[in-house]
Amino acid sequence: MSSSLVLLDRDESILEFNARVLDWAARDEVPLLERIRFLTIVSSNLDEFFEVRMAELLDAAQNHIIEGDFTEQQYRQVSAKAHDLVARQYDILRDQLSPALEAHGISIVSHARRTPEQRTWVKQFFESQVKPLLLPVSLDPAHPFPQVANKSLNFIVKLGGQDALGRSNSIAILKVPRTIPRLIHMPPQLCGGQDLLVSLPSIIRAHLDSLFPNRVVEQLSQFRITRHSDLAVDEDDMNNLRMALREGLQQRHFGKAVRAEVSSNCPPELAQLLCHQFNLPAESLYRVHGPVNLVRMGMLIDLVNKPQFLFPPYVPSYPKALRGSESMFDRIREGDVLVHQPFESFDAVLDLLREAVNDPNVLAIKQTIYRTGSDSELMTLLRDAVRRGKEVTALVELKARFDEEANINWAEKLESVGAQVVYGVVGMKTHAKMLLITRREGRKLKRYGHLSTGNYNPRTARLYTDLSYFTADDALTGDMQKVFVHLASQSEIPALSRMVMAPYRLQQHMVQRIAQAGRAAAAGKRGRIVAKMNALTDEVLIQALLDAGRKGAQIDLIVRGACMLPAQLEGVSDHIRVRSIIGRFLEHSRVFYFGIDEAEHLYLSSADWMNRNMLRRIELAWPVTEPQLKARIIDECLLAYLYDEALSWQMRPDGSYAPPSAPLDAPRNVQRALMDRYRGNGSKPSGKTGRKVVARKAR
Repeated sequence: MSSSLVLLDRDESILEFNARVLDWAARDEVPLLERIRFLTIVSSNLDEFFEVRMAELLDAAQNHIIEGDFTEQQYRQVSAKAHDLVARQYDILRDQLSPALEAHGISIVSHARRTPEQRTWVKQFFESQVKPLLLPVSLDPAHPFPQVANKSLNFIVKLGGQDALGRSNSIAILKVPRTIPRLIHMPPQLCGGQDLLVSLPSIIRAHLDSLFPNRVVEQLSQFRITRHSDLAVDEDDMNNLRMALREGLQQRHFGKAVRAEVSSNCPPELAQLLCHQFNLPAESLYRVHGPVNLVRMGMLIDLVNKPQFLFPPYVPSYPKALRGSESMFDRIREGDVLVHQPFESFDAVLDLLREAVNDPNVLAIKQTIYRTGSDSELMTLLRDAVRRGKEVTALVELKARFDEEANINWAEKLESVGAQVVYGVVGMKTHAKMLLITRREGRKLKRYGHLSTGNYNPRTARLYTDLSYFTADDALTGDMQKVFVHLASQSEIPALSRMVMAPYRLQQHMVQRIAQAGRAAAAGKRGRIVAKMNALTDEVLIQALLDAGRKGAQIDLIVRGACMLPAQLEGVSDHIRVRSIIGRFLEHSRVFYFGIDEAEHLYLSSADWMNRNMLRRIELAWPVTEPQLKARIIDECLLAYLYDEALSWQMRPDGSYAPPSAPLDAPRNVQRALMDRYRGNGSKPSGKTGRKVVARKAR
């Protein structure tokens, strides 16, 4: 990387992305309860950010590190940005969302606003449903500060007077069990036709005195501790990865504290005590004007049951290319099939697996498992396949962050019925998404494959944009077989004929394509790159893009989340544009296009352009060469996004983003246009067609 160029900070870029998501909570044109949902999404994202990204920055601050990947100054800059984002969240809740909810008869009623009848009901609820589960602990030498689990709700209380033994121990901690709902709908007879709710912290706060008889509650505050939760296991020093991860999961809730959230009116004395107890600097203390866990606000959406304040339901269409086919095997054998989720249904993937399970000619099924969810029909089908005598191999990625427990459970369930379960290559995550079916056809064995940019999870397949690719191509399915053999046996690196695999060649291959586009541009020929991904943080690929851009290649990057490449810098990245699409659906597909002179190369991939994906994960990219599918992907997944005006944020040279130039109901809203297209009304996402338009959309 050029010593004169400073890349954008990755952590600040992640927070910048969350600020773009938060914008949806502030937009009046978004349905009211969906705005609540976006507010909670940002909180959930921030929780993960602190759990995964903050520990090393905090260590740098506490050790006054001034050089290296993590420094004290970086910690303070990231913390300041995080504080601004959190303050913005609560401003939106207090100034916009709460008044809007109340205008529609939806309210979280504080103790001060409750009628006598409501207070009576709340007290009865506390006495019968809450108090029996609470156990306050007064701190003294025999009762040290209790273990506080990651992201749990707690109260810290300062007491006056003396305890039963005449001692004046003044601090007590109250842990609130996760089993109690954080929002409770009051009975209809107390609501006057409205939707009135009470929060659990408000209920406890109103009746806290009853937990400390003969003492005076002088000060109190809610608090919540976020802990470092990224599991780290030494795979070279263990006998059983699954058992090691199970042990690690038990400790995840009690890792290093990285953040303390308290009520805005928390007395300084109590705040300082918490910071001291958890060894946190002042920057790690977040005073919030509302509930300390906004994620739990999502309960409100289900409790009030107001579909008029949600997005209109969208039912994806069944893929047109598969309609009317009695056998998916017959259809796929005729030619490759593309499914664009969630606009088209993920059911096609399940249908392929169902047919394979029930087909006596299918002999073997191999599948990678990364994130399937805890309740997965797909996993049930794999177990059924074993019972029907088929050879089933499941490559289960046990280290899929925050899905470790679900995947461990699935691995054990699959093994219990006789499936062959493997965990991939030591030291690497298997992030590639593939399903390979081997079928006897006459005297020959025929392979059928499914590749995807996203996970085998029916729930997220309704929320994430991804591409599913069905193929019977001998070269592609042969490559898939080689990859499975490599992952199961850790044999020599496979020589693939069409696919490109990380960590062995993917980064190098992408760099070569980028360089080819740069050389073509320098020679006065067409050099064009359009790449869609979730994140761009790999410095090798960033440098290659900058070099190609300086040679005249026209580059458009559609990067939903973190992007460390500074776009539109004069003399540095003049020919590089970065946009981020934030919409109803989470943009998740990875599509890479290279126009080099008269040649066009198009790849789909499981990999983002991040260092971890290129060098520390098993990832796949595969070329799309069939002309109609190629044109469709370019039109729907690249071109349409370059013309979007309603969801597209444009990166400025300083790394900030200019908001969309048009409202959500504007004609050029890519996600809405794709929804309309697959509802069958004939709408085209971009209003233009043809691959060569990508070349013209350069300036």
